[in-house]
Amino acid sequence: MFLQAIATALPPHAYTQRDCWEIFLKDSRRAREVLTPDSIAFVERILLGDSGIGSRHFALEPLASALDLDSEQLNRKFEELAPQLGYQALKRALDKAAVTAETLDALIVCTCTGYLCPGLSSYIAELAGLRSTAYLLDLAGQGCGAALPALRAGAAYLAGHPEGWVACVAVEICSAAFYVDNDRGVLVSLCIFGDGAAATIWSGRRKGLGWEAHDFDSEHLPKERQKLRFENRQGKLRNLLDRTVPHLAAEAVSKLWERVPGKKRDICRIVAHPGGKEVIAALEAKLPGKIVPESRQVLWRCGNMSSPSVLFVLESVLERPASEALWIVSFGAGFSVHAAWLSQTEAAS
Repeated sequence: MFLQAIATALPPHAYTQRDCWEIFLKDSRRAREVLTPDSIAFVERILLGDSGIGSRHFALEPLASALDLDSEQLNRKFEELAPQLGYQALKRALDKAAVTAETLDALIVCTCTGYLCPGLSSYIAELAGLRSTAYLLDLAGQGCGAALPALRAGAAYLAGHPEGWVACVAVEICSAAFYVDNDRGVLVSLCIFGDGAAATIWSGRRKGLGWEAHDFDSEHLPKERQKLRFENRQGKLRNLLDRTVPHLAAEAVSKLWERVPGKKRDICRIVAHPGGKEVIAALEAKLPGKIVPESRQVLWRCGNMSSPSVLFVLESVLERPASEALWIVSFGAGFSVHAAWLSQTEAAS
């Protein structure tokens, strides 16, 4: 399948890590009630230290409410905010592709930070004005790695409908899935995740930007499932984040990289999910000289936005001329890792 456009969207409110420190621990009633002095000091070290993150964007307002709202209130916030943010990204992508929403034959949406039935695709399709006959598909439970399985589903659709057009949207309201207690992994999650959305438009025929997605690959490690996943606690989503995740991510990505033919390794750059400062460092140690600098740049500007993050990196990479192939890799809950190739081809006249 062939890329026609990529676009991203962020909530309008940006917060520095220092802003977050002041809000979470001065304005949040629950944080003051729950956190021990050691936990408060731990959060302070992350937010005021060298986390690799300069700012994050949040859709929930006021931000302190992300910790104080109950589960029903948080899910209602997700239901309100996620469709709007996903639609913003999709509208920008459609405008870049110079097509209308009625052109789309399918819409695939991934998220993990809230649950709706019908899924987000129904809401985003309505906001965008898709045809009632468009195929809608929602992917849930894939975590930070979900963008590439969504693209793979789009490729499967276009394989059967080569004249078709598909939009893939990744949207996360991580602030609607914040949880606070004294677990170190929970606290790290609180300090690195932000909100965002990304959309891509694809066609089954060679045209437009000339980038073709192909050769998707995945690896699943269920024995590591407990190290990175959401669990339900008091009706809320609670992120389990083991301190070994950077090493685990680097090892999992290496497994997929080993399956790449040697010649292809020499001519590509790696567009990697910016899961965190230590995650990127572990990837760079395993694959020296291959990880694009935009992974660190997106982490600095936006934090870890879960599934849209790798598409933010891709958008930044494609903003400057490039001819070499791109190997896109994302990873997350499962534990799972996913990859795809994006190669430049001659655009149709």
